[in-house]
Amino acid sequence: MLCALACITLTTATADEGMWLPNRIKERIKEMRKMGFKLKADDIYSDNKASLKDAVVQFGGGCTGEFISSEGLLLTNHHCGYGSIQMLSSVEHDYLTDGYWAKSRAEELHVPGLTVSLLVKMEDVTDRLAAGETAKGIMEKETEGNGYTAEIKPIYYGNQQMLYVYRTYRDVRLVGTPPSSIGKFGGDTDNWVWPRHTGDFSIFRVYANAENEPADYSENNVPYRPARHFEVSTKGIDEGDFTMIYGFPGNTQEYVTADAVDYVAKMANPMKIALRTIRLDIISEAQAKDVATRIAYAAKHANIANAWKKWQGESLGLERLGTAEKKRAYEAEFAAWAADKPQYANLLDSMHAAYSEVIPHYFERELFNESIMGMEFFNYAYWLHLGQMRGEKLTADKQAEAREKYLTDHNVAIDRAISRRMLAEYVARMPKENLPAQLAEALAKHGSAEAVVDNIFDNTLLFTEYPLTKEKIAADPMVQFVGWFADALLKNRDYAYRNLSNVPAIEKWYRTYMKALREFDNERAFYPDANFTLRVAYGTVTGYENADGEYHTHLTTIDGIIAKDNPNIYDYDIPQSLRDTYKSKDYGRWAITQNGKKSVPVCFLASNHTSGGNSGSPVLNGKGELIGINFDRTWRSTMSDIEFDPTICRNISVDIRYVLFVIDRIGGAGYLIEEMDVK
Repeated sequence: MLCALACITLTTATADEGMWLPNRIKERIKEMRKMGFKLKADDIYSDNKASLKDAVVQFGGGCTGEFISSEGLLLTNHHCGYGSIQMLSSVEHDYLTDGYWAKSRAEELHVPGLTVSLLVKMEDVTDRLAAGETAKGIMEKETEGNGYTAEIKPIYYGNQQMLYVYRTYRDVRLVGTPPSSIGKFGGDTDNWVWPRHTGDFSIFRVYANAENEPADYSENNVPYRPARHFEVSTKGIDEGDFTMIYGFPGNTQEYVTADAVDYVAKMANPMKIALRTIRLDIISEAQAKDVATRIAYAAKHANIANAWKKWQGESLGLERLGTAEKKRAYEAEFAAWAADKPQYANLLDSMHAAYSEVIPHYFERELFNESIMGMEFFNYAYWLHLGQMRGEKLTADKQAEAREKYLTDHNVAIDRAISRRMLAEYVARMPKENLPAQLAEALAKHGSAEAVVDNIFDNTLLFTEYPLTKEKIAADPMVQFVGWFADALLKNRDYAYRNLSNVPAIEKWYRTYMKALREFDNERAFYPDANFTLRVAYGTVTGYENADGEYHTHLTTIDGIIAKDNPNIYDYDIPQSLRDTYKSKDYGRWAITQNGKKSVPVCFLASNHTSGGNSGSPVLNGKGELIGINFDRTWRSTMSDIEFDPTICRNISVDIRYVLFVIDRIGGAGYLIEEMDVK
């Protein structure tokens, strides 16, 4: 069945759309080669020989990285390494502001808790599970005696099951990072937009034991020797050149119904944007007044702001494309096709009913997370509350460890200001009958949400006394406040799924729906939604028409940095060394001629389909050589997690030539370039 025009405009995958499974990339290789790819499918992924997959890693908890030398040198984004850089920073050694460049291996800084994971293999185990093997048994067989970890993740809403086996390295060290005025140039103002001039990269090194196996941090460890690392191309890029992204995209919802689109655009995003705006304003005001606060809250501010701005672009994009309306038209065609098929005839009715039942509960969960969980003290108080409920002995050492985890870089005044506003928003947006009884009583007693918070902060001992006795923990108003939300916390766990459509009461229908769609729309190229597993996306270097008569070209240069440079604004105050280099035009081998004058490339656009988790992903040319590091999408592209628009969806990457320029001319760490295979 080939559906009519309404569904084609919504769903036909273009050459640039899709996040494809590497072990099935041979199904796409013919199209990739037509677009300019020069290698074979088993060069991208192989279980039997070193392939490009062996040069790609999961970096930390949600990014991608890539090996660029035979001695474990690793590139990722500056914003992916931001938390690690902040952890190592202080007022005396402000690596966020000043950058850091190790001049030798001995100066590389260990980052406690930072890990990278390499994919050993992936396998479709759907048939094995259907034949009676258990997921536990399959994973145990793959990991027995080798130190690997394994997980089985569903794709196509459970129609297939994929096994992923990983090897995780625990000794990761910071090698180099530019100052934030390069690595985060433009800050939140430029985030998600184009033109972009951000040198969003940082350099780490992975260490292993003498056998090249994972090991805890030790001075005796040696640089990890990857099975494959990327060669680096400095030949440059042109409009129309092939590009490939290899990384770990986190979350897409390409096949959801209009119910889910309406929820995102009309309910969830507006609420989350409003609450995060309040938190950001409070933090920004405090940061502007004090250097130590600016450093302490830098990563927190960035983490809040990233999704905040993305959601704004996503909502605008969904409205511009009319995604919900197109989904409804598609569903109407599907319903007509399914009407005489008993197994599918009433499927959409069941899905709509499930959404209606679940949406109020899921919204309450998201509101709780953005408001109550947005209070910094809450997680520490929750840890104490749980310990009390479980009868655990909360020793001084345990309390010290928890304080370090939850209250590092904590500012009581900021926490109080945010908590006052967040509780007020929670009370205003929750149905009164669903407010916790103790909170309702406190509101009646104190008169307002703000007064309730003030009373809690005025009387708590959590910030002033340590260790706390069992009795004082039980009596503390912050710990008691957590107890008020016992039911909300249970509901939070009940609905703790990546997306609304992944709640079991809804998701159970999607398995059948996906099966039906592949029968109904049988000329469509279906790719699995992203789920933070390794994927390939491919496209071309290209600009786009941003508005009528306004075409955005694919490349930015150092000239744009100088045009934005402003010593009075932290995010635009570039290092003096960059100004001096621009003035002298001493660009060395990294120079290009742009519009008849000497310059340096900075960032470029391409049409690769990316999502969160692709931050830090290698951008490769047709020969599989590294030409850039993916770090963002354009603001008008952020709806691509739900609908990909090939005319305007673009990913943003830092040009590898700018990375090398900064290492060489700004960092004075040219020895690192000598370690790479640079062409």
